[in-house]
Amino acid sequence: MSDNKPPAIEFRNVYLSFEDHVVLKNINFTLAEEEMLVLTGVSGSGKSLLLRLAMSLLKPDSGQIFVNGQEIEKLDESDLLAIRGGSMGMVFQEDSLFTGLRVYENVAYRLEEHDWAEEEIEKAVSEVLQFVGLDGEEEKFPEELSGGMKRRLEIARALVGWPRIMLFDEPTMSLDPLAAVKVLDLIIRARDINHISSLYVTKKTYELDYLARFRAERDADGNIRVTEAPATNLPNTRVMVLDAGSIVFDGSVADFAKSDLPEIKELITLESHDHSKDPYFPDPWDKRRHPTETIL
Repeated sequence: MSDNKPPAIEFRNVYLSFEDHVVLKNINFTLAEEEMLVLTGVSGSGKSLLLRLAMSLLKPDSGQIFVNGQEIEKLDESDLLAIRGGSMGMVFQEDSLFTGLRVYENVAYRLEEHDWAEEEIEKAVSEVLQFVGLDGEEEKFPEELSGGMKRRLEIARALVGWPRIMLFDEPTMSLDPLAAVKVLDLIIRARDINHISSLYVTKKTYELDYLARFRAERDADGNIRVTEAPATNLPNTRVMVLDAGSIVFDGSVADFAKSDLPEIKELITLESHDHSKDPYFPDPWDKRRHPTETIL
C-alpha cells in the first residue's frame, strides 16, 4: 500500500448513545487498504453498531468517520449512496434477501439501483455467482435454497461489482460447520484474490486463527486454493476487542491468544466450540470429499 493513500476506514474519537445510554465510547482505529480487522467481543459490546456507523446507517453523537479519506458526515445523500453502491458492501447478521426475487434479481438489484448497463449487470452477476458457487441457481427463489446457500447469496449481493471495502456482521452465525468453513473461505478468497479491505465481526474466537493463518492463492492452472500460509507470508490481519462500548484490545492474533486481559479470557471461556468435530479443511470446495447431502 502506498504511504500517501488514506486508510480504507478511520474512526476518530467516535461516541454513540441511545437516549442517556452511551453505547460506543471514544472509538479510534484505522482499517488499512487490503487489511482484515476482526472485531470481537461479547454480545451487546457494540460490534454491529460500529459497522452501521461505518456504512453511515447510524450517525455518531460526536467524532469523525472517514471512508477512503472522505469524512462521511460531510457527504450529501447522493454521495453516501455512491459509497454504499460502489465502494462498500455489507453482509448483515440477519437475513436481508428479497424473498419475492430470484437469485439473479437479488444480486442484480444494487447494480440496477445505481443505473449500471444491462450488459455490465449480466457480466457482474454471472462472475460473482460463479465466485460463490451459485452459478446455475439463477432462477431459484430464496425459499428454495439451503441455509448455507442463502448465506452465500447474501455474500454475492454484497460483493457484486467488487467493492473495495467489505463489512461482515457474524456471517457464519447459525451455519453448520461445513457451511461455515465454506463461507470463511469465500471471505478469504475475496480478501486475498480481490484485494478487499474488510471489517469482520464475530463472537466465534476460533475463527480468528483461521482467518489469520489461511490464505487464498492461484495455482499454476489458475485455480484458487485456500491453504495454510507459511509464517513468512501470513495475511494482513489484526484483532480488535470491544467491551461495554470501548476498545480494550487492538493487536495481532498471536497477541490476542497470549493476552491475560479479563475481557479476552471471558470471550475464550464462553467459546464452547469443539475443534475435533469442526476441522478446518484446506479446500472446502472440493465436493469429492463430502457426501452430497452435506454440500451447501
